[in-house]
Amino acid sequence: MPSKSLILSAVTLTVIFGFATTAPAFAASKEKVLYNFNCCTDGVYPSGGLIFDAAGNLYGTTVYGGGNDEGVVFKLSPGGDRTWMETVLHSFSGPDGVRPDATLIFDAKANLYGTTTSGGAYGGGTVFQLTPNENGTWTEAVLYSFCSATRCTHPRGPNAGLIFDAAGNLYGTTTWGGAYDSGTVFELSPEQNGEWNEKVLHSFNGNDGRYPYANLIFDAAGNLYGTTAFGGSSGCYIGCGTVFELTPGAKGKWKEKVLHRFSVNGTNGKDGWNPYAGVIRDTAGNLYGTTEYGGFYYYGTVFQLAPKANGEWTERLLRSFYFERYPGAGLVFDARGNLYGETPFGGDGSACMGERCGTVFQFAPSTGGKWAYKVLFSFDGGSGFEPTGGLILDTAGNLYGTTYLDGAYGYGVVFEVTP
Repeated sequence: MPSKSLILSAVTLTVIFGFATTAPAFAASKEKVLYNFNCCTDGVYPSGGLIFDAAGNLYGTTVYGGGNDEGVVFKLSPGGDRTWMETVLHSFSGPDGVRPDATLIFDAKANLYGTTTSGGAYGGGTVFQLTPNENGTWTEAVLYSFCSATRCTHPRGPNAGLIFDAAGNLYGTTTWGGAYDSGTVFELSPEQNGEWNEKVLHSFNGNDGRYPYANLIFDAAGNLYGTTAFGGSSGCYIGCGTVFELTPGAKGKWKEKVLHRFSVNGTNGKDGWNPYAGVIRDTAGNLYGTTEYGGFYYYGTVFQLAPKANGEWTERLLRSFYFERYPGAGLVFDARGNLYGETPFGGDGSACMGERCGTVFQFAPSTGGKWAYKVLFSFDGGSGFEPTGGLILDTAGNLYGTTYLDGAYGYGVVFEVTP
């Protein structure tokens, strides 16, 4: 079964005649390491993204470390001298979940919600809640435990974070499980007795996608949008991928529509494939995302999907990566309409043994529908290595994220980049 770290080593770089490769512009942006993870009780290897609270504190997860080496939820609080202090809010132990790998969310009462990829009552992962106490501690509750492969065919293995609707229901994806063991979209609804009821909204069957790793988004009409990293058509078991829409209907039924099927061959060989991250929308209803592989040079793409009057969608590649490689995380807009993202490999760093250490990049909208691309920062070992969790912005336009590796102790960092 494919994993997120699958490298398509069988793909051979194709030189496309007449397409010039130009090095990206590099900007003199500043990076600051806010926190270096240190083995082991404070958590190690942060893979997910970050969120802010109203006071400016940062929250995130690490895949390993903590009291039981099963991962943690952490908080970073800014100090007066621009230093940041870490507090471990929860260390996972197994029955309450293992390997939190996704970004957290808050509810209106400042409770935190997230997922673990495995563990729980049946080994298939959990949805959890962390509630703040008056004394500064946090109490964890498992809202739902997913089944394991040997127990049932229900959803299992949530690798993505969650979103709320206006009624307080939670929505997410599982990478495996469902009627065809190709992943699901699920809903969790709170009951009056404090329990949460799980409902499968869609089971992927392979032809409409396989193995969703990413979070979902809503539009104003209540439709859900997301991606599957694999599948979408015959012959795409370990390639391709889709962008899909789920529309709510009568009696709680949801209808799925595939908006785009990625192809290893693509149109003139240019399409991306393996969209591990989700999509975001602009005010015109266009969708934007990344593929970890594919494009002109097979090192990944940034794409746009634009809706047409007939209900179809048109894909446009904004960039085929070459100097920067394998963009597996999602994108984020700032208030001026600039797009930001990251690649875990490539860049102009000098200390990372050929593949180098990763980048933070920007797309600025230009005239005629064009986008101006530049690399804001290239990681170089001590400043972190492999940014994979995605970026967030503060009100001043500074970018924040995590790297999975390196830093002062080799276990990853939380960083800030000032464009």
